[in-house]
Amino acid sequence: MDVRNMEPLYIKINPKDNVAVIVNKGGLKKDTLLDGGFKLLSDIPEANKVMLEDVSKDEPIIRYGEIIGYAKSDLKKGSWLHEDKVRLPRACPLDNLKSGYMVDHYNPLEGYTFLGYRNDDGSVGTKNILGITTTVQCSEGVVNVAVDRIRSELLPKYKNVDDVVALNHLYGCGVAIYGDNAEIPIRAIRNLSKNPNFGGQLLTICLGCEKLVPTILFPKIENDDLVVLQECHGFKEMIDEIMRKAEKKLEKLNSRTRVECPVSDLVVGLQCGGSDAFSGITSNPAVGFAADLLVRAGAKVMFSEVTEIRDAVHLLAPRTKDDKVLKKLVREMKWYDKYLEKSHVDRDANPSPGNKKGGLSNVVDKALGSVAKSGTTSIVDVLSPGERIKKRGMTYAATPASDFFCGTMQLASGMTLQVFTTGRGTTYNLKISPVIKVSSNSTLKEKWFDLIDLDAGRIATGKKSIEEVGWELFKLIIDVASGRKKTYGDIHGLYNALGIFNPAPIT
Repeated sequence: MDVRNMEPLYIKINPKDNVAVIVNKGGLKKDTLLDGGFKLLSDIPEANKVMLEDVSKDEPIIRYGEIIGYAKSDLKKGSWLHEDKVRLPRACPLDNLKSGYMVDHYNPLEGYTFLGYRNDDGSVGTKNILGITTTVQCSEGVVNVAVDRIRSELLPKYKNVDDVVALNHLYGCGVAIYGDNAEIPIRAIRNLSKNPNFGGQLLTICLGCEKLVPTILFPKIENDDLVVLQECHGFKEMIDEIMRKAEKKLEKLNSRTRVECPVSDLVVGLQCGGSDAFSGITSNPAVGFAADLLVRAGAKVMFSEVTEIRDAVHLLAPRTKDDKVLKKLVREMKWYDKYLEKSHVDRDANPSPGNKKGGLSNVVDKALGSVAKSGTTSIVDVLSPGERIKKRGMTYAATPASDFFCGTMQLASGMTLQVFTTGRGTTYNLKISPVIKVSSNSTLKEKWFDLIDLDAGRIATGKKSIEEVGWELFKLIIDVASGRKKTYGDIHGLYNALGIFNPAPIT
């Protein structure tokens, strides 16, 4: 089915909905007759919403069977629901939420394996990387030079090692190291350094006078794991010392080989960015289906982005397995509410201009589509930012919604592969773990044919079902985790800087 030539098509998700999303590429023109016998009152772009009923001022706008807002003025059937016509509803009260004590009754998914790098602690990596941790931003320039030298002079000798990565960040000094919330960036840096893709062979570079001394991160750190720049005699000795100790790590990493591992050894992160109104219809539900498959196979899976689930938290509470997990979920929502309130930021500050151009009316609309990534299984645990994932199944890992911070904090939580959905398109990618990019619409896949790894837009046009795309994604996850396939981001070498979340005071 060619979306450019097909009949006018829109998608209504729930029978209660009074809006629908235009599917046709390029949108539809004024006076187009839609199924149901009504005409469009104006041009409506692709992915944007059309009113299916007359709605009076202050009456609810309904999508996904949920209220996404209230009409600011009378709205006519066939009109374009632009975001400035919708008033944001109040946030869901957190103290009224109830756990559903959800117990999963799915059939285990057995027999699926991938080729991974097994570590001494039992974790399994999808890449084989030398990670070099910095304790303070002051060291970044030296470490970057050393990394370039290691990549060009040492890596060619160690064919089993994929790369060397500097774990740079903006923390470490000029900060209230024991202030409120300082545990968040410190925990994140520590746990990022322990990501399974580093194989336990970490090298730490410190300046020598910073507040984040190495023993705060690693109390039992040994001399072979540490270089102190202020103890070196000049720049050449700094680089030589880093390269000497790095080569010892490379020798150990080079002995790692891929071995067959059950899918239960995967740690998969789920994220979205550059979302549009298709995201909650196609890509996120397909990812949710694949997430259910991963959970059935025993994997650890996490979803995140506090501001993009806050307005759908009432749908997540019944999925918590007990009151303890619900209490953690509420705690993270309340913490972020207060975090935003301190800066007098409305939660609707989340959607970007691109999100709105892509048909998302507000943060409620965005959140209701975002949670579809989490699938349908029980939520077995909730993590504070940067905590390591502990349990098999679906975990909520609290992070900011910003792509770079979310991705980095998921890496700190132990993620070894990420699935990232987008409707508008983004070149975001991580060097430490593979990132599979899934488009919510086929228009984006056609335009970014060599950047999008999987097209979920085929769901909107009827070419594929959610289940079919979900299975495609599940199998692609296994192939990418095994190194049999590379993501386009890795093929092109597109990598973003790390973003350690730091809500603590800077002095």
